[in-house]
Amino acid sequence: MSLFHLILVALIQGITEFLPVSSSGHLILLPALTGMEDQGQMIDIAVHVGTLFAVMLYFRSDVQVAATGLPRLVRGKVDTQGAWLALLLIVSTIPVLLFGLALKLTGFDAHLRSVALIGWTMLIFGIVLYWTDQKGEVTKTAPQWSIKDAVTMGVWQALALIPGTSRSGATISGARSLGYAREDAAKLAMLMSIPTILASGLLLGYEVVGDANLALAKDAAIAAVLSFIAALFALSLMMRLLKSVSFTPYVIYRIFLGIALLGYAYS
Repeated sequence: MSLFHLILVALIQGITEFLPVSSSGHLILLPALTGMEDQGQMIDIAVHVGTLFAVMLYFRSDVQVAATGLPRLVRGKVDTQGAWLALLLIVSTIPVLLFGLALKLTGFDAHLRSVALIGWTMLIFGIVLYWTDQKGEVTKTAPQWSIKDAVTMGVWQALALIPGTSRSGATISGARSLGYAREDAAKLAMLMSIPTILASGLLLGYEVVGDANLALAKDAAIAAVLSFIAALFALSLMMRLLKSVSFTPYVIYRIFLGIALLGYAYS
């Protein structure tokens, strides 16, 4: 795998993982539109690890709270803020695990990689993001996150297994429809990404065990570092911009890209 291709994949994953524009959709489009070879699952794991460390570093205080509460949760006690946050993150991850397992067992996931499908999901869920962001009232903050809301947002997150939907975009849409402020919606969506990325990384890792070699390991290390840097930059920028800007710029990008992809697919 060439260094240019490696850098391109890492930057695409790092920049788009936390922006509401669909990282999976962009990674599928790269070989589909350019003719480049697929980067393979080992590189997929590496760039996911990079983005995982980026979000954990950015929200390190919340991660620490959940981590300290996890042992109490394991013992069946939900009597601290950390245990409650850990419980909510686990609950919010269940829908995507179930939906992902269903797609895997049925083999339907192999049919979700077309340019036309990504064009439609980019367009439709871009409009959904705009609608929920503009019409959603602000009645809740992140500390008010509940089991019911975690399940609802988890279902929204599960929809993002359809390429082009965007995990962060769908989850933010769900949070805004529930009344969470923009910054709180984004924060909850980012925290929800941690167990989700971890689960997908473990699954991919299990599938490629034994296939790695020294050259591939070197490529993976480079990809992980680059995706970490890109993801941390993109996440920091988005969270700062949300103090004064809505999600509309991302919506505009999604709509234009969706229309362009549909034009390409049906031409």
